Amino acid sequence: MRFVPTELDGAYIIEVEPITDERGSFARIFCEKEFAEKGLQGRFVQCNVAWNKAKGTLRGMHYQVAPHAEVKIVRCTRGVIHDVIVDLRPASSTYCKWTAVELDPWCNRMVYVPDGFAHGYQTLAPDTEVFYWMSAFYVPSAQRAVRWNDPVFGIKWPISDPKLSNRDRSLPDFEVRGPKGTRKDTYLG
Repeated sequence: MRFVPTELDGAYIIEVEPITDERGSFARIFCEKEFAEKGLQGRFVQCNVAWNKAKGTLRGMHYQVAPHAEVKIVRCTRGVIHDVIVDLRPASSTYCKWTAVELDPWCNRMVYVPDGFAHGYQTLAPDTEVFYWMSAFYVPSAQRAVRWNDPVFGIKWPISDPKLSNRDRSLPDFEVRGPKGTRKDTYLG
């Protein structure tokens, strides 16, 4: 595996390096020791799969707050996604900045999403499946979200009229706060 830093502090693209022969290929997609050597979270307690019927489906931008903040590893196992992360850590040098990467089953990439980041994606093909590894258990009272098209972030999505849940469509504007302040998180419960 190769850990490629993104422009967001602490976030990585994990490039899987398959070994191929006449039978096909084999690749390691996780090694606790390699994650520890990079100073990354290596304990994951839950895995989730999201199936998306239609092209243009947008899920996000979701996260959990402390003490249930979660690290995620995201991989597309079928179809294609435009995967987006936003740094919501007020003390970070990349606070309120975002980055995106296209993921599909053939690109041999995953995204490492640190805690304190919102995550979401838009499907670029029908019948898309996304696999998540989570470092914290899902706790409904800790679930939060920011709006997919909030002007504070200015995220550029490939499909301008996405298929959204009513909940994700109706989130309020994000309130930016300084490093020592708090911000208003939107509860999704």
